[in-house]
Amino acid sequence: MHSLHADGLVLNLLQRPDLGGEDWWRQVAELGTPLVEPLPAAQVRVTFFWRDPWGDERRSPIKKVYVDINCVTDHHSPSPQSLERWPGSDIWWWQFTIRGDWRGSYSFIPIETAQLPPAFTGDAAQRRQQQRQWWCSLFPLMRHDPLNPVAPHCSSRGFPLSAIHLPAAPDQSAWRALDAGQVLPAASERLQHFFWHSERLANRRNIWLYATGAGEDRPLVVLLDGQFWLHGIPIFSALDAETLNGRLPPALYLFIDVIDMARRAEELACNAAFWRAVQEELLPQVATRESYSDDPQRTVVVGQSYGGLAALYAGLHWPQRFGCVLTQSGSFWWPHIEAMMNPAEEYTADVGWLTEQVRGGLCAATPLRVFQEAGEGERDIHQVNRQMHRALVEAGHRVDYRVFAGGHDAVCWRGGLIDGLRVLLAPCHG
Repeated sequence: MHSLHADGLVLNLLQRPDLGGEDWWRQVAELGTPLVEPLPAAQVRVTFFWRDPWGDERRSPIKKVYVDINCVTDHHSPSPQSLERWPGSDIWWWQFTIRGDWRGSYSFIPIETAQLPPAFTGDAAQRRQQQRQWWCSLFPLMRHDPLNPVAPHCSSRGFPLSAIHLPAAPDQSAWRALDAGQVLPAASERLQHFFWHSERLANRRNIWLYATGAGEDRPLVVLLDGQFWLHGIPIFSALDAETLNGRLPPALYLFIDVIDMARRAEELACNAAFWRAVQEELLPQVATRESYSDDPQRTVVVGQSYGGLAALYAGLHWPQRFGCVLTQSGSFWWPHIEAMMNPAEEYTADVGWLTEQVRGGLCAATPLRVFQEAGEGERDIHQVNRQMHRALVEAGHRVDYRVFAGGHDAVCWRGGLIDGLRVLLAPCHG
């Protein structure tokens, strides 16, 4: 959690006679960035500093230091937000204002002349495509914030990110050890790895099992994008802490790898063949290795984005197996991909296919238990999740729905994942 400093701290720093000197940078490092100052109406001012390793503008080749903040800055812009250089110094800095309970990921992208945006030409669609190609070409230049006291994490593409946890953001104490960089590898005796060779899907992928306790009737938790929760933001310490403190029951966690992004988009987009393979091939293999409950009320499917869509699809189509769903920022716009391609325009497509299915009575006779959330900053995703929430409630499903102050961001989802498991696996449930 980033501390709330007294108003005027940044102004005082910028007025010091040793601005940009070693002692100045030492104090900034001790304070830890970004610096957070209070504003009226539950808002805060957030200030970033980045030190140019080459020095001031006379010596440095750096022309821009883009700051990419999840669902705050606009990376679709032909001129993305950059930090600003303090003239005659090695200081790059920038401020923004946001509500005090916000949480999110960000990175710095320092670039030289050769990486500056080219002239984008053609019609609007062509210019958007060119801008996207240029922006994606900068990904290898992404850097975490070295002055941020919170340990960095990785994006789903493996690039480094830093996190901001504002003072009033929802509690994520289960992740305290990870944020402090104190996490040890998962206990080898409780973590198993094997390959699933699927005849139905004609592919092979990594599978991991993690047990937080013993028991013949343990709940089963199925995590899509399993590789991310092992390597991007390792979840083991959080699960262990919550189990040790009695906030989660001992359970068996099944992590399913996506293989690659193209396969992910295919298999997690309401794909019946994938879920039949999970039930007919994968779960029987899991049962030969570990015991777990086959009670749908003690089986949770967890997913984010496409995974959030897939998790709810599984529950709605096979409620006799997957009775609990934890869906985060679900892609309930699917299959209207064209409606999501222009971020400058409001989402106006028809409701997504799965929402239509729910409205049409799918699974109404077997109510699911659902924990659903979306980010206030996600706009289109937020809108389609509101549509799905209304449809689920009207169909008689039991839904815990919340909107968090953040974006399409795993540093937000990790908190909701633990909170959702607490709700869905609570002893009084069912």
